[in-house]
Amino acid sequence: MLEFLDMQLDQEFFLGLLSKEVFSNSVQNYLIAIGIFIVLKYIFRFTFSQIIEKLEYFAEKTSTKFDNYVVELIAGIHPRTYDYIAFYIGAKTLNLSVDVVHILNAILTALIIFQVILSCNDLAVYLLKKVLHVDENSTQQDDKTVFDGLILLIKILLWILGLLLLLANLGVNITSLATSLGIGGIAIALAIQNILSDIFSSFSIYFDKPFAVGDFISVGTDTGTVKKIGLKTTRIQTLQGEELIIGNKELTSTRIQNFRRMDVRRVVFHIGMTYDMSVEQIERAKVIVKESVEQVAGARLDRVHFFEFGDFSLNLEIVYYHPNSDYADYMNGREKVSFYIKEKFDAEGLEFAFPSQTIYLEKSGGN
Repeated sequence: MLEFLDMQLDQEFFLGLLSKEVFSNSVQNYLIAIGIFIVLKYIFRFTFSQIIEKLEYFAEKTSTKFDNYVVELIAGIHPRTYDYIAFYIGAKTLNLSVDVVHILNAILTALIIFQVILSCNDLAVYLLKKVLHVDENSTQQDDKTVFDGLILLIKILLWILGLLLLLANLGVNITSLATSLGIGGIAIALAIQNILSDIFSSFSIYFDKPFAVGDFISVGTDTGTVKKIGLKTTRIQTLQGEELIIGNKELTSTRIQNFRRMDVRRVVFHIGMTYDMSVEQIERAKVIVKESVEQVAGARLDRVHFFEFGDFSLNLEIVYYHPNSDYADYMNGREKVSFYIKEKFDAEGLEFAFPSQTIYLEKSGGN
């Protein structure tokens, strides 16, 4: 009998505890909300894992890689996202104040916006890698620079948009805020317009590709090899060895000669011979020049002409095409041509002219 009374008292105590109200909700309601949260949490996790497993199975069956990336994108949703959704559903069963509901809604909105921004950013990274052909093993520094710059710009735009959406959902009047940001943005843009011009010029250089890293170019009176294309400046190593740093805006607004884009290099040079050379010797000199060009593999002679009577020399003009645009290889070929001509001229007694002046003295009749 005493045991029965104890059990009845315990039951009454338990029921009384369940019916006890805390912040306008009974303990029973809190327990139900917690139970809903726990059950939904594990249902969401299990269902999500099963969905990902099925999607991965079907993605492996296709030949495209995009569906694999979409699966990775979905799988990248943080577990805390659907954990909070389970908590939110459980909490909504309670009798909550307006302020608490507002806070729960704000957290849910912020969490969704945060996850969408992360997913959009990952998608942008994937698409840009495909468009710009950039991967982890990329050796093109200019590709990586432009890629990083575009990703940074996209991230800034996404987070600004996400912040505006969050503020709008929280009831903030974003019209005046957007106006202020617009005015502030204009002021900042005016202050850093030169920097922005260089940054957007770097995008123009990348997509238009007037030159690339490793190209030998001429900008105005300066020539050199492009070493790095940055977001603001391009670095060129000149023939003298120093590093020349030029703003990208300047490069997109001036004329540039890109010597690497040449399939062949046109070479023009002159040889001056002394005035005591006969026509036969000049013809022989032309033959030697033709032979000298043949010493360079792949070189093609265009023409050899006796073209003028100089102040102190009979001048030949020689035009030939070197088989590639590499400057060092061109100089090696030019040297080989010059050595051959010098050797043959010396062997056959043909003389090069050099600046000279002949003075004739005449005696007067009275002396």
